Amino acid sequence: MAVIVALGAFLMTLAGGWAAQRVTDRRHLVLGLAGGLMLGVVGLDLLPEALDAAGEEVFAVPVALLLFIGGFLTAHVVERVLAVRQSAHGAATTGNAADGRVTRVPQVGLTAAAAMVAHSLMDGIALGVAFQVGGGMGTAVALAVITHDFADGFNTYTLASLYGNARKKALAMLLADAVAPIVGAASTLLFTLPPEPLGGYLGFFAGALLYLAAAEILPEAHHRHPALSTLLCTVAGVAGIWLVVGIAQ
Repeated sequence: MAVIVALGAFLMTLAGGWAAQRVTDRRHLVLGLAGGLMLGVVGLDLLPEALDAAGEEVFAVPVALLLFIGGFLTAHVVERVLAVRQSAHGAATTGNAADGRVTRVPQVGLTAAAAMVAHSLMDGIALGVAFQVGGGMGTAVALAVITHDFADGFNTYTLASLYGNARKKALAMLLADAVAPIVGAASTLLFTLPPEPLGGYLGFFAGALLYLAAAEILPEAHHRHPALSTLLCTVAGVAGIWLVVGIAQ
């Protein structure tokens, strides 16, 4: 049953990527919406689930929050290391000196998109584990996975393309993201997973996603188009995830 439901997640992910492609002429709006979706997923979906699943504390701080900080710092370090390596090869800036914009490092985009694929894989595993627990739990998780996979597909394609990767690579990452929930759900036919590792992973991934949204996606969205419409798209993205979370309860 979990594998069949994962097929719905496959279609929703592709739909999200298709939507991201269709509005490339309004790039600042796409990025504003993507940033809002990512913020909503982090604050309203991933962190609450992580705290519920991995609620143990270390020095009075929940493990999920420690991993959340770890994910944020890891994303920051990875981006800085890749940017320094790119700069060492003479590609630190593009355009004229007055412009001074830093070149987007394609590897960062692929790494971020790969993290989205890994998250979709874990979505599939969570789906399979939920159906192992019982039909009611499986149905609730299925609704949450299918509805927010539209945002996953949208963000995966946006992240890959934002950093200057060719359209073929962005589409390849989108396809991998769409297939990942099916693979994850199918894998649970072979094992059972306790909730604690899943909660820790969700906290770590939430931190990495927050870094991408706050340090990369939203600043880029407002770089040349600090318009009210861009801000409204960000708010709409957060509100959309809030609606999805509410429906899934």
